[in-house]
Amino acid sequence: MRKTSMETHRRQQMADITERVQAAVEAAGIEQGLAVVYAPHTTAGITVNEGTDPHVERDILATLAQLVPTDGSYAHAEGNSDAHVKATLVGNSVTLMVNEGRLALGTWQRLFLFEGDGPRRRRVWVEVVNSRP
Repeated sequence: MRKTSMETHRRQQMADITERVQAAVEAAGIEQGLAVVYAPHTTAGITVNEGTDPHVERDILATLAQLVPTDGSYAHAEGNSDAHVKATLVGNSVTLMVNEGRLALGTWQRLFLFEGDGPRRRRVWVEVVNSRP
């Protein structure tokens, strides 16, 4: 397993981690297989979405804020309950195909760490599995 870490800069953001994960794939030396990308956190997640138009990030974060408001009536008393719920909705991992040593992403797709309770230092773990012996 390969591990990387990064700093997030806002309480909630979508941080593009595509190049970090691609570097882990290249370091694994796998031509064909799968890359499992995992965030070992309860207030952060991993997702794939459009990475070209910055309005997409704004729209995702705004929609999550509408669905799960920061000031909801939560029993969890640490002040970050919304981040736990949002991270659950986003999910903590994705599995991507690897083809010819590259992440198999669509034209507009990028890989993101969703930060729900930043700014923080976050870890991302990547396991690359070879599909050819």
